[in-house]
Amino acid sequence: MKGSGLPICLLTAVFYLFWTPSAGLKTLHLGSCVITTNLQEMRQGFSEIRDRVQAKDEIIDFSILSKSESLQNTKPADRCCLLRHTLRLYLDTVFKNYQIPGHYILRKISTLANSFLTIKKELRLCLQPQEAVVKALGEVDILLRWMDEME
Repeated sequence: MKGSGLPICLLTAVFYLFWTPSAGLKTLHLGSCVITTNLQEMRQGFSEIRDRVQAKDEIIDFSILSKSESLQNTKPADRCCLLRHTLRLYLDTVFKNYQIPGHYILRKISTLANSFLTIKKELRLCLQPQEAVVKALGEVDILLRWMDEME
């Protein structure tokens, strides 16, 4: 009696899907956006070059991404938009302009950039371009107040 190999193939496929390791995958709830990404893989890749990259940073009394103010106090509804714009900054400015001799570091940065790009593609557009322009122009007073308060 000839049996169909289909049930065994299906069983094997299901077993493979459930057996595939998902270590490092994390689901991020960013207001209206929910994404799943491998933060462990990105962290591991960056940790391999962190010391060499940070050794080039001569500005030690200033931080662009301050844990306590910039990121942690972000309202849940604004996290999707903040992450999208932060990733865009890294993709459009930081990764493109970072110059260092050595292919190893450049490969690691390229891998990190690809991971950021994948995440950015999953995030929905926060505001339509015209809405963003109107919003930004309407909040110039906040920017001016912040600049005025600087010493």
